Amino acid sequence: MRTFVPFREMEALRREIDRAFANAATGSDRLAPTAFLPGRAARAYPLLNVSEDRDNIYVQALAPGIDPQNINVTIQQNSLTIIGEKLAPVGVRAEAFHRNERAAGKFTRSIELPADVDSNRIEARYQDGLLAIILPKSEEAKPRQIAVAVQ
Repeated sequence: MRTFVPFREMEALRREIDRAFANAATGSDRLAPTAFLPGRAARAYPLLNVSEDRDNIYVQALAPGIDPQNINVTIQQNSLTIIGEKLAPVGVRAEAFHRNERAAGKFTRSIELPADVDSNRIEARYQDGLLAIILPKSEEAKPRQIAVAVQ
């Protein structure tokens, strides 16, 4: 038997709000486990993987079902922004759905990049629902080997 605790849901909501403000203050961009549930948390879409090697930063955005013409990728200073729109299914009335868990609508996702990039050489490709962005690092951001003189 479960013990009745007044205001349990309100306490859980307060913790979620505190976490959202803490993430906003620290710049954390972690995806909440309830991100796609309406009214539970902000939607972080598309889901991203960001990695890097010596010469490039790689961003992979999971964005299935989106027309590539509806995706806009911009870079300003050290911030990458992906803007787009995922269209709702055509010809299906809302009341005809038994379950509708795939989100549709406009989205914007911005991330801070770990290094400066050469904005003139950025490449973006969309294939099989995956947006792959290659951001070449600027020469200033690449590590340099410095010779040590022996005296």
